[in-house]
Amino acid sequence: MTTISPASRQARRHVLPGLNLTLGYAALYLSLIVLIPLAALVLKAAGLGLEGFFNAVTTPRVLSALRVSFTTALVASLINVPTGLLIAWTLTRYRLPGRRLIDALIDLPFALPTAVAGITLTTLLAPNGWVGAPLGAVGVRAAYTPLGIVIALVFIGLPFVVRSLQPVLEDMGREPEEAALSLGATPAQTFFRVILPALFPALLSGFTLALARTIGEYGSVVFISGNLPFKTEIAPLLIVGKLEQYDYAGAAAVAVAMLVVSVVLLLSANAVQARLGQRGAR
Repeated sequence: MTTISPASRQARRHVLPGLNLTLGYAALYLSLIVLIPLAALVLKAAGLGLEGFFNAVTTPRVLSALRVSFTTALVASLINVPTGLLIAWTLTRYRLPGRRLIDALIDLPFALPTAVAGITLTTLLAPNGWVGAPLGAVGVRAAYTPLGIVIALVFIGLPFVVRSLQPVLEDMGREPEEAALSLGATPAQTFFRVILPALFPALLSGFTLALARTIGEYGSVVFISGNLPFKTEIAPLLIVGKLEQYDYAGAAAVAVAMLVVSVVLLLSANAVQARLGQRGAR
């Protein structure tokens, strides 16, 4: 007769309830917060029929708004990758004065209402603003242009890249780069062959999070964009406009189009990350 030792009984105890209860709660929460709203959105758009849905999302104005939203979000996320890496590296590797304050300011976009961020950026980047006036003197206009949208999205998405990289840099330590330098590698070789491969999964994760956050951004962009159709009008604003006109099916169709493109982008990024993880495991 086998007996179960006290250590085995202790190992079988869990801090949280059992699998059935936790899985049921997770499924219920996911259904209420994500699946049911998405299903309702798709059903509303399906009321247009396939031809009506296609016509709703392929009008020149909708295509222009989708292009502006996804292009600016992609550009801002790509800018945030090297910028976030430099900031995370500085905060992790150097003990400079005011480091704690800088580290706290990184989370400012999380705490600051997006509308406040949009108004502040518009005030700064307007043609008569503190930053907009010097830019205008050299022929650069930021407010009410795609450049202004990119600046707002960089501000919103930067914390995701920084916070994704900081734990990895802290765990990595200085040993790998010191070993590479001691073996005769140049600083460039050390960075691109030793440090960057180890950081790439975290960089990709931060890029994905920033892209997912900025694609549907509304509050910080609606003021600085100027909302010019076919120039700076974003898809979320177009959806709000359709809702104000009681075109609920049309708004749902544009939202579903954004959802499909977003899911494809996120799945592609996750597939690349999973493949990198498998190569690292080998």
